[in-house]
Amino acid sequence: MYDPRQLQVLVEVARSGTFTGAADALGYTQPAVSYQIRTLERAVGAPLTSRYGRRVRLTPVGAALARHAETVLATLRTAQNELASLVSAGGGQVRMSAFQSGCVGLVPAALARLRRTHPELEVVLTQTECGISHRLVLSGEVDLAVVCDLDDAENPPDPRLQRIPLLSDQRCVLLPADHPAADAASVSLADLSGERWILETVRTRFLAACREAGFTPRIAATSDDQLTIHALVANRIGLAIMNELGVAAHTHPQVVARPLRGWPTRNIYAMLWPDLLKSAQVSAMISALGAAAGALGLGAGPELTGDSTHPDRDR
Repeated sequence: MYDPRQLQVLVEVARSGTFTGAADALGYTQPAVSYQIRTLERAVGAPLTSRYGRRVRLTPVGAALARHAETVLATLRTAQNELASLVSAGGGQVRMSAFQSGCVGLVPAALARLRRTHPELEVVLTQTECGISHRLVLSGEVDLAVVCDLDDAENPPDPRLQRIPLLSDQRCVLLPADHPAADAASVSLADLSGERWILETVRTRFLAACREAGFTPRIAATSDDQLTIHALVANRIGLAIMNELGVAAHTHPQVVARPLRGWPTRNIYAMLWPDLLKSAQVSAMISALGAAAGALGLGAGPELTGDSTHPDRDR
């Protein structure tokens, strides 16, 4: 009997073509991936991989096992979800992760809707970064994740996972209500080059945009807490940037938000293994997310090609 964790490692090695790529996808170290493959090779009794320069290819035996492993892992995911539903009291369980502003501005409303329509369904929520959510979905530690696409260029999503569009939102600048630009329809970074800024810990994209606008921002404070950011802006310590989803969840009465021109729109999705759409519990959670997203009145999620459609949109 082969260990499902080792089968998953083999599938990731086949997909990425390197042990390092498989380690990054699963949140393992590279030596751990090598160990899992060696252990699986001993169980099979034949080599599963061979090296070609810096790349790794599967042997015929490895390719055959990886093909069957895909089916086995999909069956295990479905079984795990079904058994969780049977064991959990009442209507089953859904494990979900989401990034910070998704947890603040979208997920609570979706959970409230779900409680009304499926009062016995239990949802276990984890707040984490999108990259970590990606790994949690791949490994089966969560059933679905709410993620955004701003890092797709650097960390492209696994093509085996399905992404269901939920909404799009813009980046905004938070200003004190009496700021000269508070009545503007929108603002640009160049308009605000002389201001002080309250920045989040992750600020690479913002700093690059400021350089493109011809200035280096003066940093007055650093905070990842939305309430703190609003309070600092309200007290004129500096300006801040925040996505509409975070603004929709909370705005200080002495703070206004104005769209930031020239900043890419952020698209937000539910991401999961396609076979889990067969789960009534997971589908109910996705429907609640879609309804909550629509009620926010922000941008509609983009249309995707392939199978990336909302389960209720074709009805």
